[in-house]
Amino acid sequence: MTAAPRTLFDKLWQAHEIVRGDDGASLLWVDRHLVHEGSHHAFAKLAARGLSVAQPQLTFAVADHYAPTRGDGAPADPAIAGMIAKLAENARAHGITCFGLGDPRQGIVHVIGPQHGLTLPGLLINCGDSHTSTHGAFGALAFGIGATEVAHVLATQTVWQRCPRTMRITVSGRLGPAVGAKDLALAWIARLGADGARGHAIEYAGPVIENLCMAGRMTLCNLSIEGGARLGMIAPDETTFAFLKGRPYAPAGAAWDAAIEAWAGLRTDPDAAFDREVTLDASEIAPIVTWGTSPEDALPIDGCVPDPAAAPDETSEQIAAALDYMGLRPGQPIAGTPVDQVFIGSCTNARLEDLRAAAAVLKGRKARVPGTVSPGSTLVKQQAEEEGLDAVFVEAGLDWVASGCSMCVGMNGDIVAPGKRCASSTNRNFRGRQGRGARTHLMSPAMVAAAAVTGTLSDVRPLLKGRV
Repeated sequence: MTAAPRTLFDKLWQAHEIVRGDDGASLLWVDRHLVHEGSHHAFAKLAARGLSVAQPQLTFAVADHYAPTRGDGAPADPAIAGMIAKLAENARAHGITCFGLGDPRQGIVHVIGPQHGLTLPGLLINCGDSHTSTHGAFGALAFGIGATEVAHVLATQTVWQRCPRTMRITVSGRLGPAVGAKDLALAWIARLGADGARGHAIEYAGPVIENLCMAGRMTLCNLSIEGGARLGMIAPDETTFAFLKGRPYAPAGAAWDAAIEAWAGLRTDPDAAFDREVTLDASEIAPIVTWGTSPEDALPIDGCVPDPAAAPDETSEQIAAALDYMGLRPGQPIAGTPVDQVFIGSCTNARLEDLRAAAAVLKGRKARVPGTVSPGSTLVKQQAEEEGLDAVFVEAGLDWVASGCSMCVGMNGDIVAPGKRCASSTNRNFRGRQGRGARTHLMSPAMVAAAAVTGTLSDVRPLLKGRV
């Protein structure tokens, strides 16, 4: 009897399912567990019960959310210094590898996982951070978990989860000039809504996805969460394998050959059914910016801010409140909106490719507003400096700082002042996300660079003519 065709998600879920409970939840084996400073609550739970970490060799600790990006690298706030020290202490006590401050491998967890080959196709990867879905770009089953679940994984190397429904987003056509993965992600979220993929595991497919580099794929999977999805993933292919070959934690020699053979089968069967299918035409997508306080509040740079009076009753009040917070007028063109500062960084857009894209806009130009560029890892910072990208940013008038989550979440002192407007390459524009009263507009790194050069939300395409 021929087995029923399965999706990539189905294959990975079934491969990791140990047992299914009477309530329908599955106990899953966890191949890789990533922890950061916020995991101290989970370690405290273990200590209270006299438990140890079940598989310390499968757990990796990273200092990123609170990591200082300025000065001598030492946290100025004693509370933050204590949290970072506690992470290192817990890692030592349990025999866990720690990429802490001062370690040349340090960086944002969702940047260094792939960078060092900790992220591999077919793995189930957990972290106490919602953007763990980033790792799904490699054909991994990757999703964020809460503090109690972190403790459970530490103690048992397993996690209880309910199986989500499946959705495939197929992207056809061709991306236009200066349009990339960030624009694609914001476009589908604007179309479907912040809850549009709730309860689903997304697989991205189609020729546009196949032509994305790994940095673009990671950006796309990272933002799956902002559309309500449990996770996002892309089937591994030659682009994936080329990225991973030679990474420190990737297989080598005969093990690499065996891995490639196994990974080649990690794809959706031709006749497999998804619970939901969505199609997008990439040629219809322009550079996108957000106007409100949710990633779904997004529109093309040549569009106009919505008018609450013209919106359905169920959304009118929400739109009005967002516009009031953001200091925007109904119906105004989004282009030309003045910004006070810019930020390039985060687990969404702080890889080398992102920095190159921004530098292509900024080279030989001066920023009209202040800004910060925080690379996604110490290694990305080193590579960018070898290419001279740091000089481009500094000569433009922007601050080139160390790696960390930085202004994305504002936990380390890098914040946007109340009422100030920031063009940002991050993933969330919630109220107060970058600081109390901060006004955040999400966009690609190249679009952030355009805002820096013009001092307003601007279309990057004219600025790139003759440069790419």
